[in-house]
Amino acid sequence: MNKDYERSKQVSASMEPASLENLCVLYHSADFIVVNKHWDIRIDSKMWYEKQTVQSQLRHRFPELADPGTYYGFRFCHQLDFSTSGALCVALNKAAAGRAYRCFKERLVTKAYLALVRGWVDGDRMTLDFSIGKNTCEGKTHMMCIEGAEGCENPKPCQTELQVLEYGSYSGDPVTKVLLQPLTGRTHQLRVHCGAIGHPIVGDFTYSLRKDSAPYRMMLHAYLLRLPLLPEPVEVTAPDPFVTSLDPRWTPQRQLCTVEAALQSLLQPGPGEGRSPQHSGTEETKSPPVETEEQIAQCQQWLSEWGMD
Repeated sequence: MNKDYERSKQVSASMEPASLENLCVLYHSADFIVVNKHWDIRIDSKMWYEKQTVQSQLRHRFPELADPGTYYGFRFCHQLDFSTSGALCVALNKAAAGRAYRCFKERLVTKAYLALVRGWVDGDRMTLDFSIGKNTCEGKTHMMCIEGAEGCENPKPCQTELQVLEYGSYSGDPVTKVLLQPLTGRTHQLRVHCGAIGHPIVGDFTYSLRKDSAPYRMMLHAYLLRLPLLPEPVEVTAPDPFVTSLDPRWTPQRQLCTVEAALQSLLQPGPGEGRSPQHSGTEETKSPPVETEEQIAQCQQWLSEWGMD
């Protein structure tokens, strides 16, 4: 298989806004493209006025790869929030999309995110275990909330592993740089979990109820994406945007663990630790399929697109 690796000279997660031209490709094969999604850009949109999307960037960069048999032209294997940057995988044919879907369905995918959160987190590692449901309160129906909160509907179990990397400040306020590994896949899970422990993500305009508006972006970045596909896994890291050279407002003060060491620990658990639910084998491993609502909806979308081929 002919593979082409391409690195942009500048990290796409810089402070410059997204444009059609600044799509950063991290991985490119005959079956998949992984891009470094910019912050504050939608993956796709059916709204005529939203012309700036990852889909439009892909069409601009790779017009020959767009599939006219699908609604958007490209099959996105998973989702990232509008405000979240980082690794986003795109399947280039329906067979590849099916293989990727099975990895997500059987919880074989490993994902890890970098974030700056408000305040200094106590301890160096913890498991965030809060069930999350839809918020039915007036004016908050686009949000999620933890079980027990007013208006919480149909909460589902959720777990996130948090590891502290560095303590520092952002624009003079105390913040902590953390590595987050979602062990389940609920909408806005990382944002809700961080808020639940009193350390909301810096720049989260929505969950701060429009109060945290000074930062130029929400400080959440999809750093690692690993799909254990055969014959060759897709394993990509999207460059860390939370470094002083890219954003001088972030000032590190004390490091507990490097990103590289935290990632190595995540991918290679020690003796007796076992493996996380999202990193439990290869594509061929038969794990009990536990589908989230988001995965079911994604599958239905893919199936409807395949019917148009």
